[in-house]
Amino acid sequence: MGILNLKYTLKEIGDGFNYGLSLSKFRQFNASLLDLGDISAIGEERNSLAAVFDLEDFTSFCSQIDPHLVIPEYLSTFLDWLFWSVSHNVIQKEEKRSIILWCQLPFYAKFLGDGVLFLWDTKTLEPEMIGNVVQSLRSICEDYRKSLLPEISKSVSTIAPKRLRCGIARGQIVPIGEGKDFVGPCINLASRLQKLEQFSFAFSNRGFSLERCFTQAAHKDFVLIKAPIRGIGEGELIYVLKNEFRLLDNNERKRFKP
Repeated sequence: MGILNLKYTLKEIGDGFNYGLSLSKFRQFNASLLDLGDISAIGEERNSLAAVFDLEDFTSFCSQIDPHLVIPEYLSTFLDWLFWSVSHNVIQKEEKRSIILWCQLPFYAKFLGDGVLFLWDTKTLEPEMIGNVVQSLRSICEDYRKSLLPEISKSVSTIAPKRLRCGIARGQIVPIGEGKDFVGPCINLASRLQKLEQFSFAFSNRGFSLERCFTQAAHKDFVLIKAPIRGIGEGELIYVLKNEFRLLDNNERKRFKP
C-alpha cells in the first residue's frame, strides 16, 4: 500500500482556479502505488486455509465523536491481542530457547479495515491439525467477548464492537505480484462467511470433514446448514455453531436445512 503526497499549484483558468502538477509528479500515480512488486509475474498456486476476522459494527464504532482520538488506540490494542492469540494458541511446549508448535503459524496476514485476513499453508497439515486451527480460531472469538471486550470497554465511552466474527474456508490461492498479496475463491468465501446472517462463526464444508478433522466431543458443537453465498453458490454447505443455530426461530431453521 502507498500514500501519494503531491503538492499542487493553483492555475487560473478563465474565471476560476484548477490544480496543476508537473508531468513527473503526475506520472507517480500508477499501479506501483499498490506496492505489489512485479504484477505481471506468474505465481505458483498453493493450498491454503483462509480465515477472515471481522469486528462486528466497527463502522458504527468509528462514527463516534472525535474517532481519531479513540480508534487508533483501540485498533492497536486489538491487533496486538489478535496476533498474540493466534500465535500462542499453537504453542505445544516452551523450552529454554525455543518453542514447539503443533501447527505452523499463518504465513500471511492483511489488515482489511475492520478485520484481518490470515492464510495458512495446508500442504503439510494433517486433518486433525486443520481441525485444531478451526477450534483455535473459535476460541479466539470467544476470548474476545469474554476477556478483551470487558477490558477494552473501560477505556472507550462508545460501545466497542461486541463480537469478533470469523469465516473460514480452504482452497487454492494465487500470489499477486511478488507474493505481497493473494487471491482465490477460498478468500472470497471466508470473507462472505464471517458475515453470514446472525452467525458469528462459520466454516465451509469443503475440506473440513467432521470425522477426520475433529474429535467426537467437538462434533456436537457444530451443525451443517445450507445457505446462499453471494458470488459463490446458492446452496453452499456450511458449519455453524449449534448454540447460535438454536437461537433462530423455527422458520429460520427450516430456511437453512440442508
